Amino acid sequence: MPVYVTSSWWIVAVLITLVYGGIVQTRLALGPSAYLLAFVFAILLYASVLVHELAHSVVARSYGLPVRRIVLYVLGGVSEIDREAPTPGKEFWIAFSGPLLSLVLAGGAFGLALTADPFSILGELLFQLWVANLLVGVFNLLPGLPLDGGRLLRAGVWKLTGRPHTGSVVAAWGGRVLALLVAALPFLFAWSAGGTPGPWAIVWGVVLAGFMWMGATEALRNARVRARVPGLRARDLARRAVVVPADLPLAQVDVRVRESGAEAVVVTDTGGTPIAVVHPTADEAISKARRAWVPVSDVSRALTGNSVVSVGLEGEELLTELTRHRLPEYLVVTEDGGVFGVIRASDVNAAMAGRERS
Repeated sequence: MPVYVTSSWWIVAVLITLVYGGIVQTRLALGPSAYLLAFVFAILLYASVLVHELAHSVVARSYGLPVRRIVLYVLGGVSEIDREAPTPGKEFWIAFSGPLLSLVLAGGAFGLALTADPFSILGELLFQLWVANLLVGVFNLLPGLPLDGGRLLRAGVWKLTGRPHTGSVVAAWGGRVLALLVAALPFLFAWSAGGTPGPWAIVWGVVLAGFMWMGATEALRNARVRARVPGLRARDLARRAVVVPADLPLAQVDVRVRESGAEAVVVTDTGGTPIAVVHPTADEAISKARRAWVPVSDVSRALTGNSVVSVGLEGEELLTELTRHRLPEYLVVTEDGGVFGVIRASDVNAAMAGRERS
């Protein structure tokens, strides 16, 4: 599976190098090389994130869930899994696999670090490795979306209530609460010590809190959208279609559309096999004067094997079929292969957003 590293990674890499380089210099007195070692820590941190995400992806694929890619960005990473887990148990193990592997690696690196000189370069690298994995593992276990701990919380609530939507809402609000706590932590620690928080602590607290708040808000929005999935039915989404031959002029197509009350046009070849669907924008661009001689095939989009869905598809099964190959229109066919209608991608989006289709 492809792995993408966004350019924002350099922001964190530079910050870690500058801040941690001074610490390394104090411990090992390496001179300018201390900052090179600090940069190695930044790489190890993101390598730990990558291994963490690979664990999610491997478990998801073992359950038959396709993984589009892994993306590493400024504050972590994400495995883009195309479908949600079908059960709370599978959701739990997909979410828990990442922190579990991170903590196992942290424990292994810690054991090796105990055998090395803590004031050597090897000792410092092992120290960095176990700290990096410990940070990744523990941070991701916090109980709120978009963190893995939020997905664990979602799985638990889903198991108890039988409703994945309820689990998502609870976990998303948990993420928002965590975001507020993270923003407040620098002030709480400083005040408990009788001082004021430093500027770096405030900046990191605000950045992390903002990341968590936005992720939780997006998860809450997605949960509301996903709650509408069970109500999706190909039969209901399909626009009634009129079937016409490819060489029929648009003026005559207009007559057939009016007489039948259809909202879509399916184009067939000489043998009556559907080969295209009229593109509304292209159709509207043809003036009335030209419609008497322009054939309907000129304003149509060709159908492929991925353009056809069964009228009986519903819910998650229908959404999976439509998103497997994202297209502007889909031909809906009956059980015997006859034309039932046309689903437009815009209609699916409107249904998911709770809007009326245009």
